[in-house]
Amino acid sequence: MVTGVLGDVIERARRRNFVGRRDELRAFADALSGRSPRRVLFVYGPGGIGKTTLLLEMAARARAAGRVPALLDGQEMEPSPEGFRHAVLRSAAGPGPVLLVDSYEQLGAVDGWLRREFIPELPADGLVVLAGREPPPAAWRVDPGWRAVLAVHRVDHLDEADSADLLARAGVAGPARQRLAALGRGHPLTLALLADVARGGTVPESLAEVPDLISVLLESLLRDAPSEAHVTGLATCARAWLTTEDLLRKTVGAAAPEVWGWLRQRPFVGCRPGGLTPHDLTREVLEAEFERRSPDRYRALHRIIHDHVVAGIRATTGLDRQLLAQQLAYLHRRSPLTGAYFALRSQGSAAVVPARPEEHAPILSLIERSEGPASAALAERWLADEPGHLNVVRTEEGVVGFAYGVFCPCGSPMEERDPVVRAILEHVARTAPVRPGERVDIGRFWSGVRDFQRDKYALLAGSVTSIMTWCTEPVAWSFVVSSDPAYWGPFFDYLGFRPLVGLDVAGRPHVAYGMDWRRFPVNAWLDLMNDREHHGGTGPPPESALRPPPLSRDAFGAAVRSALQHLHRTDRLAGCPLVGGGLGADAGAVRASIEAAVGRLAGEPRGEQLRAVLHRTFLRPAPSQEAAAEVLGLPFSTYRRHLGRAVEQLTEVLWAMEIGAAPVDSG
Repeated sequence: MVTGVLGDVIERARRRNFVGRRDELRAFADALSGRSPRRVLFVYGPGGIGKTTLLLEMAARARAAGRVPALLDGQEMEPSPEGFRHAVLRSAAGPGPVLLVDSYEQLGAVDGWLRREFIPELPADGLVVLAGREPPPAAWRVDPGWRAVLAVHRVDHLDEADSADLLARAGVAGPARQRLAALGRGHPLTLALLADVARGGTVPESLAEVPDLISVLLESLLRDAPSEAHVTGLATCARAWLTTEDLLRKTVGAAAPEVWGWLRQRPFVGCRPGGLTPHDLTREVLEAEFERRSPDRYRALHRIIHDHVVAGIRATTGLDRQLLAQQLAYLHRRSPLTGAYFALRSQGSAAVVPARPEEHAPILSLIERSEGPASAALAERWLADEPGHLNVVRTEEGVVGFAYGVFCPCGSPMEERDPVVRAILEHVARTAPVRPGERVDIGRFWSGVRDFQRDKYALLAGSVTSIMTWCTEPVAWSFVVSSDPAYWGPFFDYLGFRPLVGLDVAGRPHVAYGMDWRRFPVNAWLDLMNDREHHGGTGPPPESALRPPPLSRDAFGAAVRSALQHLHRTDRLAGCPLVGGGLGADAGAVRASIEAAVGRLAGEPRGEQLRAVLHRTFLRPAPSQEAAAEVLGLPFSTYRRHLGRAVEQLTEVLWAMEIGAAPVDSG
């Protein structure tokens, strides 16, 4: 026969299901027994993290030790000295009081009174635990007296073992635990809600499949948002890898400083050197809700973040650039390698930086282990000839990942001796040759120390290096060589890169995935990737999006001369071979590029005279060349000589614009 009261049954069941929080409970036990001088414990963390459950466990342990705890809730009392004293009296706390105060964030109005008057009046063996969403105000931590008796604990997410233990105690069968633990990401409330769903026979693949659960979690995340701008700030924080105040200015405008300060104070948002970042579960809940609530608005927000990051990559250098490149890579975390992106994200990632000379030897050793001695010998000779394109990821363990690339032609005999590079250059020459001034970018070697090309640090080094190159370097072709095509094939298919070259090196398969940027420029590729982040998709860019095959240098010069003759005849200019190439997608864009190039001539030696000749001949033409010479005050023979030289120099400027060596949109 069951004896006692129902509350005892509930408490026993609750305690049987309690997991984790060892540090907090150890500190409580030491304070309770007098082994520690700490008399006030401050525990804080986001909603649903388990603060209330922790206080209930502390109360049970206090009772087991012969004390009479008082469990108070800041939401259920008036935030005044009288209201607090009344709540304590109602709790019937015994001698050697143990006060456990939940929802302390609701009692900000009496924080100073509690610190200055109420708590100091308690018996010396009294113990107070304050649990809230925010860390304690600075006054608790800077006063030397309080520092001697105060301990602060951030209540964080459960680790994998405790998450699995919680699910097991909640009755979740073994096969479902791993999936639910991954979805719950150590958040106790989420794990408990997922366990409840699983007991009903459903094991979701994503949080988006359980909207009721998201609604419960979302209530705690959005409860304190003062305005729509703050909600948009949360959405920005969820979408971006790192949120800065500069980014917030793009998404919330003049409210950015206020929203930044508010986000910094959220217990589920961490502050890192590069900006703010929410916990992964918080991110997933917010993304699922915002995408469901307003998909068009959320895609527009994604585009703002995307454009901000790309502009930053192109405007910065060094560590700032590589950090932004990580942000761009993370925007595509739903790619076939999403798991690796999440792993990098949860660890805070790491910097991708130029290698040091003394790091060459361990990198060569890694290449030998991953691809064999033949590839290591090739890499050693490449590093001797072209050492400047090697990037590494360093942790406290040393170099944990690297990526090495070359730009061809570079003049090294390795262009011919390396069978992979030779095959790539032969493919380019056979299908779409590079033109004078153009280069081929080849990501030749990359790996990580633990799992070679499948290593998350290989992904980080390769992605960041490639993004920085593709967004900032004028290249005609890009290739990335993989010695593990079975694993990487789907990822490059997602990127729109095609497997164009395949061969064995010492019996090991190597595949080079490539893109001709002259046919599909980087900005168009970035647009494609922006779309695939939302809608998915794989395979090369659609044929309708490709530019015409690139013109040879001679054909380009002839096309420039033809375009000058028809500069003001849109119908005829539309049929010019320049249209659709690097100078513009239509006749108007090509005309603008030509006019901008004419303007640039003024900055060249004797360029003003050449600009004037072109201006009076083609841009604002006189009725005839003879009339143009007369307006310019030149003998006709001199005018003709200047005109020939002006067209030649204009063609050179336009050629630089065509191959990406000079910007198209500058005047």
